[in-house]
Amino acid sequence: MAEQEFFKLDPKLRALGEQTQQAVQERFEEIDRIAEYNQLKVLAAFQDHRVSESYFYGSTGYGYGDKGRDELDGIYAQVFGAEDALVRHSFVSGTHALTTALFGVLRPGDVLLSLTGSPYDTLTEVIGIQGAPGDGSLKDFGVVYRQLELRPDGTPDYESIPQAVKGVKVAYLQRSRGYAVRASLTIDVIEKICRKVREGNPEAIIMVDNCYGEFAETREPTQVGADLVIGSLIKNPGGGIAHTGGYIAGRKRLVELCAYRLTSPGMGREVGCSLQESRYMYQGFFFAPTVVASAIKTGVFAAKLFENLGCTVYPRWNEPRTDIIQVVETGSPEGLVAFCQGIQQGSPVDAYVTPEPWDMPGYQDQVIMAAGAFTMGASIELSADGPIREPYAVWLQGGLTYPSGKMGILLAAQSMLEKGQFSL
Repeated sequence: MAEQEFFKLDPKLRALGEQTQQAVQERFEEIDRIAEYNQLKVLAAFQDHRVSESYFYGSTGYGYGDKGRDELDGIYAQVFGAEDALVRHSFVSGTHALTTALFGVLRPGDVLLSLTGSPYDTLTEVIGIQGAPGDGSLKDFGVVYRQLELRPDGTPDYESIPQAVKGVKVAYLQRSRGYAVRASLTIDVIEKICRKVREGNPEAIIMVDNCYGEFAETREPTQVGADLVIGSLIKNPGGGIAHTGGYIAGRKRLVELCAYRLTSPGMGREVGCSLQESRYMYQGFFFAPTVVASAIKTGVFAAKLFENLGCTVYPRWNEPRTDIIQVVETGSPEGLVAFCQGIQQGSPVDAYVTPEPWDMPGYQDQVIMAAGAFTMGASIELSADGPIREPYAVWLQGGLTYPSGKMGILLAAQSMLEKGQFSL
C-alpha cells in the first residue's frame, strides 16, 4: 500500500483501512453516478451560457456591465432549477449570505419560523436569540422568531407544520445537521416539508440553508418547492478553488430583494465589481460535482472505519447522503481533540500545526477546528471541528481528493490510538 511508504500507521490499523476500502466499493459506485449526472448538468449550463475567456477578466469600480458576473448568476440559476441567482465574492461567509437573505425579505412585524429546531450557532445573534440588544439583530428590527422543535427521533414534525406556518413570512430550513446529531434533510424530506408548508400557508417564503448539501444529490431544494436557497463558495459549490463568496438562488423577486440588501435599493445586482475572482468562481463551480463526490467518499470511509472501531457515527456508511458532513462521537474531550489533531496531520497545508480548543466568535462553547486548507476555513477541503461539549462529537467534512481524504481519516484514527482512546 502506498501509505506504508509515506506515512506511519499501526499495521493493524492499515489492515483495517484496507478492509474498509473493500467494503464501501458499492457505495462509491452510487456516489460516482450522482457526480456524473451533476457534472454533465453543470457542463450543459456552461455551454448554454456560452462561457468564454472574456467572462474571466473581471471588473473594477462599480462593476457596470460585468458579463462574467451576470452569466455566472444565470448558470447557478439553471443548475439549481431556479428563476434567478446572486453569486458574489463579496459574501464573506455562508452566514453572511444567509443574513443578507433574511434581512432582504423580512420586515418589522414579520414572523420567522425555523422548522428544524435551533438554527446553526452563528445565526443565533443574527436572529437575536443570543447577543446584546441593539447590535442589529432581526429582533432589534421587530422580526418575531419562533421555532418548531424536531420530534424526539430528530425528524421534522410534519403533522404540526401546516398549523405552525400560519401567519409566518419565512419558513426556514437548515439542510445540514449543524452541531447536532439529527439526520440532515434529504431532498425527499425537504420536498415533503415544502408540501406541508403550502398546506398551511401558500404565501410563506420557504428558505433553505443549503450549506454542505450542493451536488450531494441530483436535485436541489429549489427544484422541490423551496423559494430561496443559500450557500457558501468555500464549501461545495466553490470546488476548493473559489477564494471566497456565497450565493442566493430562487424566485426572481426574492433574489432582487436580497441584492438590494447586499448593495442598496435601486442598485442591487447592477453594481459590484468582480475584481479578479471570476475565473476561480467559474472553475470551482465546474469542478464542484466531482470534488463533492470525493468529500462524500471520504465521509463514507470514515463512517465505516470508525464504526468498526466502536464509535457511534451519523450517518452510517450505508445510509443515504444529502451533504458532506460526517459525525463521529469520540466519547470524550480527549478523543475529540486527538481526532482533530490527526486530521491536521493529514492536511497538505499546516500539517505541522497542533490545533487546540479556543473561544471562537459566534459560538457558545469552546471549539476545536482542524483545517490545513489552501483557502482559510474552506470546509470542502478536509476539515474537522466540534464544540467541547457532550457527546464530544466531531463534525468531519471535505476532502478535495479521496486518496488524501482517506489518509486524513487513517491519521485521525492513528492519533486516537496513540492517545489511548481505543485499542486494536
